[in-house]
Amino acid sequence: MQRVVLFLLTNIAVMLVLSISARILGIDRFWSSNGLNMGMLLAFAALIGFGGSFISLMMSKTMAKWSTGAQVIQRPGNQDEAWLVDTVGRLAAKAGLPMPEVAVYEGAPNAFATGPSKSNSLVAVSTGLLQSMNRKEVEAVLAHEVAHIENGDMVTLTLIQGVVNTFVVFLSRAAGYAVDSFLRKGDEESSGPGIGYWISSIVFEILFGVLASIVVLYFLRKREYRADAGAAALMGDRRPMIDALRALGNLQAGQLPKEMAASGIAGGGMMALFSSHPPLESRIAALQSAN
Repeated sequence: MQRVVLFLLTNIAVMLVLSISARILGIDRFWSSNGLNMGMLLAFAALIGFGGSFISLMMSKTMAKWSTGAQVIQRPGNQDEAWLVDTVGRLAAKAGLPMPEVAVYEGAPNAFATGPSKSNSLVAVSTGLLQSMNRKEVEAVLAHEVAHIENGDMVTLTLIQGVVNTFVVFLSRAAGYAVDSFLRKGDEESSGPGIGYWISSIVFEILFGVLASIVVLYFLRKREYRADAGAAALMGDRRPMIDALRALGNLQAGQLPKEMAASGIAGGGMMALFSSHPPLESRIAALQSAN
């Protein structure tokens, strides 16, 4: 579950930097003599929201390599690496995709795919997964990751995150303005936002951000079912993907860096609403019931 938490945290960091920069430069002023300028606020929210998402998308592959220590296979150094590159290449060709970069990183069983576009992507697998599964199961995991690329999940996530970010920024500032106006009722001499606005807008941004994450995580769970089905289609058989998921259930899946956690083959969360992956049992049942 690596790629997406990296994306989400990078996105939050970029949004924060953009917001602070806007404040320093004085371009985050939505106040007018008639109150809050909703049109200007919406434009600002969209700029910050989508700006953070797209910058995070552009940085996704570089950040993934950095956070996991993934080493791209430039020239296969052994038979296992040669098989890995050949398998990803074959699956990508079947999906109609350009060849992704292929990487290996040290760690417990897991794998991920990332990149800003279908033509600029990365598939990485851990040494733990390669050592814990047979080649048919590893191939199914690779097919799952290639299916994520084929489905354009990162771009779709970027658009969803951009919309969500926009509403978070917009609603938090609007709510902050309402609180500030209430606190300063009757104070006609002051102009511009007061301390109530700045404090409450931050509190509301955190609150709305948590609620918005539920929407994003819902998409993440849905995309896992699609990637499982995509893997079965690429392999022409659903059994290897079912076997790989069962094997994962018997393993201690690797804890990827938390900023990358949502894009691995396995993951979860404390509560269903805040989980990036469906239960393995549900994914297996979905594959078994597929026509």
